[in-house]
Amino acid sequence: MTMSEYHNPVLLKETVDGLAIKPDGVYVDVTFGGGGHSREIMSRLGEKGRLIAFDQDEDALENAIDDARFTLVNENFRFIKRFLRFQGVRQVDGILGDFGVSSHQFDVAERGFSTRFDAGLDMRMSKRNELSAYEVVNEYSEEDLRTVLRMYGEIKNAGAVARAIVAHRKNGDIKTTDALKNALGRLLPAHREQKILAPIYQAIRIEVNQEIEVLKEFLLQTPELIKTGGRLSLISYHSLEDRLVKNFIRSGKFEGVPEKDFYGNPLVPFKKVGGLIKPANEEIETNNRARSARLRIAERL
Repeated sequence: MTMSEYHNPVLLKETVDGLAIKPDGVYVDVTFGGGGHSREIMSRLGEKGRLIAFDQDEDALENAIDDARFTLVNENFRFIKRFLRFQGVRQVDGILGDFGVSSHQFDVAERGFSTRFDAGLDMRMSKRNELSAYEVVNEYSEEDLRTVLRMYGEIKNAGAVARAIVAHRKNGDIKTTDALKNALGRLLPAHREQKILAPIYQAIRIEVNQEIEVLKEFLLQTPELIKTGGRLSLISYHSLEDRLVKNFIRSGKFEGVPEKDFYGNPLVPFKKVGGLIKPANEEIETNNRARSARLRIAERL
């Protein structure tokens, strides 16, 4: 499997440029996937440089880079500090993250991430996770389903969607993506089916993989892990993620205003570098999944 078949890296040059690579620096790619961003980082490192990558998806191991300067950790990046310690690393010069689902995960039908295929309800980014989309759809209460759909899919009629799922479960478990579509029935007019399903799938996927909690845990570790002058370069794909990244860079918190010192100066760990970066139309034309990408870059103070 080639890297481009696995995942076409979004904002490749812009994201790696944002790290301001030092040839002898130590860098982390917390979302290795097909290795596109990692290979670009490696191309800019010298003999003494080092790259440590994370990916919880076992399939990503096939794309590991055969280079003594490279290490691939098959773990969730919420544990970044712990596993960097295992590698003898306490601080790094930069961290890159390309959040969301890889092209590979979307395109392999049995993973259950895509609305395009009929497959078992899975959506786990790591097959080691106990919770899958099946449990969320079949075992969550109507109230909990409504909360997940509203919070993570920002779905206005979350109550109606939750009621439809719970009502359909009375006839037996909802085991596949097509069965889920059938359960939603009248809520999916043919001309808008995909547009309505996308945020529903997003909400279930975020719940299954604890994506918001993972992102928060990761961000809170970055001030300790990145050296003064080091960089964060992070791509988000939906407003929930981007809001967390934006707020954290601005204030060191996920909501509210930054803490201030005795003299009224804000106590923040990072300063933003440049503004929000979006893919150019040319990139979106060649890679449709880039359309919702948002890149933010920050420097450790």
